[in-house]
Amino acid sequence: MLAVELVRRVVGTQATRRASSAANERVGILTFLETTSMSTTAITEAQFDVYSTEYEAALGEGLRYSGEGPEYFAQKRIEWTAKLLQQLGDQSMSDPQRGTPPANLLDFGCGIGIAAPELHRVFPGTTLWGYDPSTVAIKRAVRELADEQTRFTADPSQLPSENFDLVYTNGVFHHIPPSERQAAFQLIWQSLKPGGRFAFWENNPWNPGTRWVMSRVPFDRDAVTISPPESRRLLRGSGFKIERTDAWFLFPRSLAWLRPLERLVHRLPLGGQYLVMARKPEASA
Repeated sequence: MLAVELVRRVVGTQATRRASSAANERVGILTFLETTSMSTTAITEAQFDVYSTEYEAALGEGLRYSGEGPEYFAQKRIEWTAKLLQQLGDQSMSDPQRGTPPANLLDFGCGIGIAAPELHRVFPGTTLWGYDPSTVAIKRAVRELADEQTRFTADPSQLPSENFDLVYTNGVFHHIPPSERQAAFQLIWQSLKPGGRFAFWENNPWNPGTRWVMSRVPFDRDAVTISPPESRRLLRGSGFKIERTDAWFLFPRSLAWLRPLERLVHRLPLGGQYLVMARKPEASA
């Protein structure tokens, strides 16, 4: 999960790095910097540092009513992301027919790195970066998961510009105050190569079960959710091309026998989480 501090720190770094950007983009980033404040709708970095030590327990408690653990949801999200990339003939994949993985992948808001093993399994051979502003979370991720193909950082200045073929994020933007989300999307735009894709996963506020679970997770309780139409609007406003939207996780484990039906309705905004797949055009502004 990311807080306002994440956006503030990344904006500062990327605004400097992109000093030659168009004037309207610079004005937007500078305005964002001036207006960013610690909000009651988002946890701070210090608060997440506290939560990160109990993250898995808190998340597991919230998800236990679904009958599944975090690993189940991570596996399904990432597998569907890979399948969709192949269906779209993703140029971030060097061989779309075989599904060769992107060379460089960023997990934006990686926390303690829960998604890293699954990202490597589904995208073998990729160089994975994980970014999160929580130094406590990143220290744990480095200790347990870092290797030659896996890097973690809490320092946005270490993230290279226009380097990533794919950016993956899950459950991050509902912790960023609504007035500051557009700037956050612009930052991800700057990290992507032209032609790269952004797999934007978020909790679906139109699903009653999602709202109920979030109310029982400490770091989600006061978050401001973001709907699929609002996500698409903000992504378009940042220059992304929207390719499609899917929603998954409609049935709990007790109704697992109904899960095959999700393939018939996943284009409808019914599931507990949704994915907006967006692409940065080759000819970026």
